[in-house]
Amino acid sequence: MNAAVANIIVSILLNKRFEYEDSTFRKLLKLVNENLQLLGSPSVMLYNVFPALGSLLGTRKTILQNRDEMHAFINATFIQHLRDLDKNDQRSLIDSFLLRQQEEKDKPNGYFHNENLRSLVSNLFSAGMETTSTTLRWGLLLMMKYPEIQNKVQEEIVKVVGSSQPRIEHRTKMPYVDAVIHEIQRFSDIVPTNIPHATTVDVTLKGYFIPKGTQIMPLLTSVLHDESQWEKPYQFYPEHFLDSEGKFIKREAFMPFSAGRRACLGENLAKVELFLFFTSLLQRFTFQLPPGTSEDDLDFTPAVGFTTPPMPHQLCALPRS
Repeated sequence: MNAAVANIIVSILLNKRFEYEDSTFRKLLKLVNENLQLLGSPSVMLYNVFPALGSLLGTRKTILQNRDEMHAFINATFIQHLRDLDKNDQRSLIDSFLLRQQEEKDKPNGYFHNENLRSLVSNLFSAGMETTSTTLRWGLLLMMKYPEIQNKVQEEIVKVVGSSQPRIEHRTKMPYVDAVIHEIQRFSDIVPTNIPHATTVDVTLKGYFIPKGTQIMPLLTSVLHDESQWEKPYQFYPEHFLDSEGKFIKREAFMPFSAGRRACLGENLAKVELFLFFTSLLQRFTFQLPPGTSEDDLDFTPAVGFTTPPMPHQLCALPRS
């Protein structure tokens, strides 16, 4: 799942895709996944409170080593793109960035420098892969847990899409599928503490003074499970996003992509990916528990990490006719 989603962001960044068994690709996936897991570990939390302990904590060293390996790959990619750069044939985001860099090379304090490009590519690759694939993994786990919901999803797919390739235009005609995907995002709550933000100016909010440069942690989990906003905040309940006539409704408290000016840059891409992947998978397969297991064996405790993926589990994918 990670590799399939990652190849989409790779195609945007590099104008290519990797084979799933490619050693470089597997290494990149490992670096990203390991760092996201370690960033939520107790030792990193301890370091954040007591930075002086950094030299004693091996986790911090591993995270920095992984980051440096990722940056080394990105730097090598820049070099290759510089060799092949053609201003009349911009094939990828990196091409566009490097051409803009050449155009503004004489501007002081510009944004288009190598350090920014390295951070941009690293951030897009990490954020553009793990969050979407984690949401899909939660979705398949929940379909096993609630086969009656899975049946209703498949019935709507058959009715609207049939055996053709799902397209994003189908989404407006599939309110139940759309509601299920939104509820997967709300229920799984994969970035509960959001990404840290900082105030760019002095702010007074509801009587509280927040100086410029203050780190802010908007707790998305408090909104996604707000008992005043959701009928069943701690249950998987797609009807949260359906009205009495079965039509899809938007909910103000639905904000897994954060909120405000600095909300997730990839929100629209992620929505498209989630719909197409989820619909295609449920069109082709029915997901069931492995033989010898029951619904009681399913563990909905999230794994440790900066994001909250499901615990490792097995599933059976039965091809549909």
